[in-house]
Amino acid sequence: MTKESVKKGLLAGLHTTWTLGKVIFPVTLIISILQYTPVLGWITTIIAPLMHLFGLPGEAAIPLVLGKFLNLYAGIAGILTLELSVKEVFIIAIMLSFSHNLLIESGVAMKVGVKLWMILAVRIGLAVISAVVINLVWNGGSDTAKYGFISSAAPELEGAGAIVLYGIEKALAGILQLAIIVIPLMVIIQIMKDLKWLDAFSRLLAPFMRILGMKPNASMTLVAGLTIGLAYGAGVMIQAVQEDNVSKKDITLAFIFLVACHAVVEDTLIFVPLGIPVLPLLLIRVVVALLLTITVGYLWNRADITRRKEATYGQ
Repeated sequence: MTKESVKKGLLAGLHTTWTLGKVIFPVTLIISILQYTPVLGWITTIIAPLMHLFGLPGEAAIPLVLGKFLNLYAGIAGILTLELSVKEVFIIAIMLSFSHNLLIESGVAMKVGVKLWMILAVRIGLAVISAVVINLVWNGGSDTAKYGFISSAAPELEGAGAIVLYGIEKALAGILQLAIIVIPLMVIIQIMKDLKWLDAFSRLLAPFMRILGMKPNASMTLVAGLTIGLAYGAGVMIQAVQEDNVSKKDITLAFIFLVACHAVVEDTLIFVPLGIPVLPLLLIRVVVALLLTITVGYLWNRADITRRKEATYGQ
């Protein structure tokens, strides 16, 4: 059983890497090249006036644009170029936590079957609402933030050839990193599935899944995204949808939870060197994810009950 499980897991991992690589490669290549053009600067200039709504200076648009189009590390690199208060850094951190790496992670959501507009609305909506609320409610954090490390920014390059080559190398590196994580993970998942360990795991999580309005067979999707993120956990999610008969409703609810709270440990810890309070950052993400998912799940269930009643009365 183990050899067959390893074989199936390897094939599933390679298939997932190929499927997601077709999203990651072009997006990473294009955004990497755009860093060396005026395009991101134009976008930053357009949204800079909106920064005051969030209690941020205009130049805070730089890390927000970098983080939303690339990833949290790029956003942090942008933060390090600015002199900001603790409160301002915290607001940027919470906005990026909800809505970083939008292009790739939204592409992953679409591969699983979740509507693009829903993911963008939830992620951008949470980022905007949380920033406005924190700006209005928090009166402290006026001290200048002291950064504990220097993050590497994009290298200085000259010539179109060098820039394109850098973009290709970065895109290939992203796919390689994905493969290194996803392929062994898929093998482990397949072995656990064949040994029936995942069934026991799903039963343990069943009460929590019911609270969120989901069935137990969506548990692996939730755990994968919660621990290793949307992009790296996508292989488990795609396999769960295909093999475990996870319903459209449950995968949508799982993604609503995960867009607010995915890779929650890593995405929280990387903000520690910026000198901001990370425990409130963690609690905000978890509480918002729980409340939002429970609310949407409840309303969805009520709508299903109403439709069934109407169908019964109509007969």
